[in-house]
Amino acid sequence: MTEKHVLGISGGRDSAALAIYMRQHHPDLEIDYFFTDTGKELPEVYEFLGRLEGFLGKPILRLNPDRDFDFWLREYKNFLPSPQTRWCTRQLKIKPFENWVRPFVKAGYVVNSYVAIRSDEDYREGYVSGQENLRIHLPFRTDGIDKAAVMEILEAAGVGLPDYYRWRSRSGCTFCFYQQKIEWARLLDEHPDAFEEAKRYEKNALEHGSPFSWSHGESLEDLAKPQRLEQIRLEHEKRVARLIARRPVNALLNDEPLELDEIYGQSKMCVTCHK
Repeated sequence: MTEKHVLGISGGRDSAALAIYMRQHHPDLEIDYFFTDTGKELPEVYEFLGRLEGFLGKPILRLNPDRDFDFWLREYKNFLPSPQTRWCTRQLKIKPFENWVRPFVKAGYVVNSYVAIRSDEDYREGYVSGQENLRIHLPFRTDGIDKAAVMEILEAAGVGLPDYYRWRSRSGCTFCFYQQKIEWARLLDEHPDAFEEAKRYEKNALEHGSPFSWSHGESLEDLAKPQRLEQIRLEHEKRVARLIARRPVNALLNDEPLELDEIYGQSKMCVTCHK
């Protein structure tokens, strides 16, 4: 049977590292790289995709060009997505991928999909296809590639990290509901127009009866108040200080900045978006 090889790029470091890894270790495979575009990605994501395309020497196919976030928000009667109702993942990430590969599966192809779940992420599961001809592979888990190795792959290839890692822990939509409070505060600093757009979406949704705000327990209107922003930043600094104080003395680690997942614990996230 004819085989097809595909690899999804999220805009995050792990999927980028996997693309590089497969290019270097399996040059015999003709892999199609794809990115499911919600239409509401961070500018840094698009810049990073361009860098990665330069290394891979081929374009990354953009799926979802017509039915973006705004289309599906209207379909869902202006109800925001949330951890309880993740319609954004289903409609903007999973379905476009399934629609893209379905003709190949129906034609009898074996579609091999490569997913960037690392060897140190036993708690994470990838997409389950349920179709015999759509086979999911986890090369990093199989080959023992952990977070440190991912960083080495990106650095050695000259691709580096997406710029948003300076202030945010995840790729995906500018208004991803899995963001920590400090990430919302930093979005306001880095991309005030995107923050204001998220506020408009939220205000409209709440007026239409949506039970969810973007950030758990408070609206972005309240979060953006100067006193509240100061409180969020101060609480974050205290968390960081406590963790640094508990760090074992290690000259190699003393200058390493803490990542948000270390500070706030591993949060739930959409593997399709984040990886």
